[in-house]
Amino acid sequence: MMLYVLSGTIPSRARILDLGCGTGSLSERVLARFPRARVVAVDYDPVLLQIGRTGLGNAGGRLTWVDADLRTSDWATALPRGRFDAAVTSTAMHWLTTAELGRLYRILGRTIRPGGIFLNADHIASGRSTPRLRKILGRAARERGKAHPPPPGERWSDWWGSVLADPSFAVEAKLHRARFPRAHRRTRTADLPGHVRQLRRAGFREVGVVWSRGQNRIVAAVR
Repeated sequence: MMLYVLSGTIPSRARILDLGCGTGSLSERVLARFPRARVVAVDYDPVLLQIGRTGLGNAGGRLTWVDADLRTSDWATALPRGRFDAAVTSTAMHWLTTAELGRLYRILGRTIRPGGIFLNADHIASGRSTPRLRKILGRAARERGKAHPPPPGERWSDWWGSVLADPSFAVEAKLHRARFPRAHRRTRTADLPGHVRQLRRAGFREVGVVWSRGQNRIVAAVR
């Protein structure tokens, strides 16, 4: 859905930001869908960035990797100069506190050109003002999980353990542990009304949900 939304809003030679890019899976899909676009992929985890650089390279000069912490106020100084036509992110913003998210959105408001678009695919709660609905959705999600369990496969924690133990990532693993000394815990972050409010304060003229399934949503914001 995200790529379909982008296709109707960006120029053929678009400059696109991928925030919290991880290994670059979303960047790879964007580059394949828009063969004349250029992507700047941003993350702070050295292990994931190294996997991405090794697997995707620079995509013929169309993909730039940036090591920057989205929780800080100066992460955008590491970007190439010039404004972007779009920014995308997938399952990354829920790691930010409400204050960090608001600051990031204000920076995006200056980084994306007028008329550009931001797309955030993530787990976003419906809102604290809808406690009964949240309870209903939570119960429905649990029942669906029981009826349709995920296929067997490697757990995320097992994958991380094997990667961090791989000698070829020794340098990156050491830096990873220095940057993330404690196991990540769920962050108290904004709900859907909070995202909408923060985006509007940051100068995005239109904000809305373009896809949802339970608490999983794609929020779109037009600058």
